[in-house]
Amino acid sequence: MSSTARSRNRTTGLKVGVLGAGQLGRMMALEGIPLGMQFAFYDTSGTPSAGLGKIYSDPDNSLAPLNDFIADVDVVTYEFEHLPLDLASQVADAKPLYPGVKALRICQNRVLEKQTFDELNIPTAPFRVVDSQADLEQAVSELGLPCVLKSTTEGYDGKGQAVLRDAANIADVWLSLGERQLIAEAFIPFQRELSIIAVRAEDGATATYPLMENIHSEGILRYTLAPAPDCSSETFVRASDYAERLLNHLDYVGVLALELFEVNGALMANEMAPRVHNSGHWTQNGAHTSQFENHLRAISGLPLGDTGAIGVSCMVNLIGREADTAAVLTLADTHLHLYGKSERPGRKVGHINIVASDYAELLKKLKLCLPHVPEHPAFSSSLISLP
Repeated sequence: MSSTARSRNRTTGLKVGVLGAGQLGRMMALEGIPLGMQFAFYDTSGTPSAGLGKIYSDPDNSLAPLNDFIADVDVVTYEFEHLPLDLASQVADAKPLYPGVKALRICQNRVLEKQTFDELNIPTAPFRVVDSQADLEQAVSELGLPCVLKSTTEGYDGKGQAVLRDAANIADVWLSLGERQLIAEAFIPFQRELSIIAVRAEDGATATYPLMENIHSEGILRYTLAPAPDCSSETFVRASDYAERLLNHLDYVGVLALELFEVNGALMANEMAPRVHNSGHWTQNGAHTSQFENHLRAISGLPLGDTGAIGVSCMVNLIGREADTAAVLTLADTHLHLYGKSERPGRKVGHINIVASDYAELLKKLKLCLPHVPEHPAFSSSLISLP
């Protein structure tokens, strides 16, 4: 479908194709169906969970179902960045693909990602590209210890990553990470982890959500607070500027997430994701327009929605097991989102969105949902101790 056809301010009957069939695609469909959109999913995992449209299964990346998928949809997006580039390129040759292949290629490769940050004068940790154990030894001598090692491609939720603290362990760590190309980064003594979600329309209009504070444990996001407590307007403006530089540089259409470290009041980019993002799930209930709806608005040529927050929010990831449904649903402005996945250690099976008028009320509600939440006046980084 041409850009002209998609700019008629109508979405009834628009068929959105999603590369991937997990919970992010499912949440997109849940927001798009009320707008009259229909959905189809191209699954390369063999374990789809979207369930809100036709699924084209291709776990072997044979591309055999691809022509049928392309013929069935008007516009295509994706829910995760670890897609075969040949698949994305073939789709882009046939139908509008948002975000584009350039963004996908850069976000799949940490070297290209870091180089893009440097090119756009977005501060990031000093880094070295490592192709051998000797390279790693040289990187350690230049960056110092500890240093953070990440696989150049793939890797998420802490996978493909390690912190090297002792030069005596270089050989073991190199072996444990698969003896493949790595990025070695200087260890940043950050005060907290933040993220910002921005969206860009086809006509270049942009909007950003409030800065969020993210609390991780074992490499997995556990909690997001939005807006982030104690963030100055100057910090928000700086983060928004970095996100907009990326959006415009990539000629981007859709939602992009930029993860940041706060270091003594300054911001340093960690990584970006070319898609709707876990740290933006709070927007489903805590913002005037969710990240999922705004992503769909952007890729279908519609005006972007209001990204302002409604009060303050906490998103709680449910890792490994579901919550006590009754305990959650008895609380006002507290919303349970389950993914239809079986419980398994380390697996994201759902999340809770809690909305309140202030952080004191938010903490009270959170303790009622999860009684083990510790007291903390700033309601921030101590939550990392939670299971």
